[in-house]
Amino acid sequence: MSSMASKVAIVTGASSGIGRATAIAFARAGAKVVVVARRADKGEETVRLITETSGEAIFVQADVTKASDIEAMVKKTVETYGRLDYAFNNAGSGTSGKIADLSEADWDYEINANLKSVWLSMKYEIPVMQQSGGGAIVNTSSQGALLGVANYGAYGAAKAGVIALSRAAAAEYSADRIRINTVSPGAVKTDLWAEAPPEMLDQVAAGIPLQRIGMPEDIAEAVVWLCSDGAAFVTGHNLVVDGGFTAVQK
Repeated sequence: MSSMASKVAIVTGASSGIGRATAIAFARAGAKVVVVARRADKGEETVRLITETSGEAIFVQADVTKASDIEAMVKKTVETYGRLDYAFNNAGSGTSGKIADLSEADWDYEINANLKSVWLSMKYEIPVMQQSGGGAIVNTSSQGALLGVANYGAYGAAKAGVIALSRAAAAEYSADRIRINTVSPGAVKTDLWAEAPPEMLDQVAAGIPLQRIGMPEDIAEAVVWLCSDGAAFVTGHNLVVDGGFTAVQK
């Protein structure tokens, strides 16, 4: 029996891509999954994909930039399953633009969607995990937090903040047996790539040492491992899952 049997996991941004793949991976490992997304139809579809393979999941609609929605998300989790063991705070968004061209609203959007959302999620998740005797949290950062990516300065700054915030939280709550890590995906074939021409995908893949673009399942496996007993001595760590791209940058 999986070590995640009888455990409960929250996955935000679970309507597609990395979030959906991770929700499915948690369910496959035996966990009960709380699927969180803004889009109800896509979130319910993720639940259906889980339950069709004998997994257990519920959907909670939430905007992760709103404290009331996050509080309600965690409350619904406890009301339904009685506990919270794992959380993958994955929801986020990225817009492009040169730094001097960004409006204040653009900046606030990036910080709220990618950094404030992680802080709010941990703010309400951690107390429940303390009551349960511990847990594991993984927050989504990005390869863009580690490299200077033109036109994505605000996004990169927010994602770098996720790493710093997560490390501080790991230090603060290790005594409560709560492990907190980040995952930094590189190029991953999500819906954003759906309309990209094949030659563009080939060009991106050629610049990656493993010679391919990542799949959502690649990130999902890393997240589930970070939450598992196999990573019991890992906290405050940023796991880069990018096919070796950042390793070869000069």
